[in-house]
Amino acid sequence: MYAAANLSSRYPDPAIIALDPRFHELVLPLAVIEKLGTGARWAEGPVWFGDGRYLLFSDVPNDRILRWDEITGQTQVYRGPSNNANGNTRDRQGRLITCEHLGRRLTRTEHDGSITVLADRYRGKRLNSPNDVVVRSDGSVWFTDPPFGIVGYYQGEKAEQELPAHVYRLDPDSGELAVVADSVNGPNGLAFSPDESRLYVVESRARPRNILAFDVSADGKSLRGQRVLFDAGEGTPDGFRVDVHGNLWCGWGMGTPELDGVRVFSPEGELLGRIALPERCANVCFGGKHRNRLFMASCTSIYSLYVNTQGIAGG
Repeated sequence: MYAAANLSSRYPDPAIIALDPRFHELVLPLAVIEKLGTGARWAEGPVWFGDGRYLLFSDVPNDRILRWDEITGQTQVYRGPSNNANGNTRDRQGRLITCEHLGRRLTRTEHDGSITVLADRYRGKRLNSPNDVVVRSDGSVWFTDPPFGIVGYYQGEKAEQELPAHVYRLDPDSGELAVVADSVNGPNGLAFSPDESRLYVVESRARPRNILAFDVSADGKSLRGQRVLFDAGEGTPDGFRVDVHGNLWCGWGMGTPELDGVRVFSPEGELLGRIALPERCANVCFGGKHRNRLFMASCTSIYSLYVNTQGIAGG
């Protein structure tokens, strides 16, 4: 990994492409895409720690979590081995929540560095390979559990699938694990709308791939009203986050170079614009002092871009 370098010396950056006039309000004419570091095999799960001014992200095949420091611009190993960690987020107490492929479990890193297993089984059967995770304001932890990490030996270890691919909710009080969606074909990235009345989930094994929208019940414990927010056509949405206006900033790629990067959609599923990257983008998060810096985990590298909006708290 090495220090940041701008991909472009031009303002505005030609790789920031508006496809709807509303996109101009979300980006900055004097900000360009920066490459913060490279050397991963498959970068995933970025999460911002504002109290320490650093970014954590997973390098799944290399079995490690890396830490990029905003002050020094340097990247070091935060945890290795990591049990082929994939998605990461923070809970409302600031603790790291991690999806582990090899461990087939969801864990929490306590403030003292110790690791607590939050979930590894459902009704006595082992989880598949938890993929991505978000925490709601009530403290409940929501995560997807496709079998991607147990189909081979690159991002985990080959193993028998004991459960269907589900979306789960972990209750913050009882610790009970509940299936909240069992009809998503290959559940992958997920995120809440700003008011938490909707949950969005990537359906990565549909053809074409979809981002689905669900209505969250008034008590915040169940979902209903599954529908397609938009289909991805030839693209591959992966992980994503939501800004304070409800727009979805989605990691994107596969197929042709024109698909690689980030695509931004309105809450109604309208394509507003895209950020072209030289690699497929797997996942994103907002960070920086004002949550206005978009971090993009993209295959071998980490990129960032200051934008004219903010990520939602906890997103």
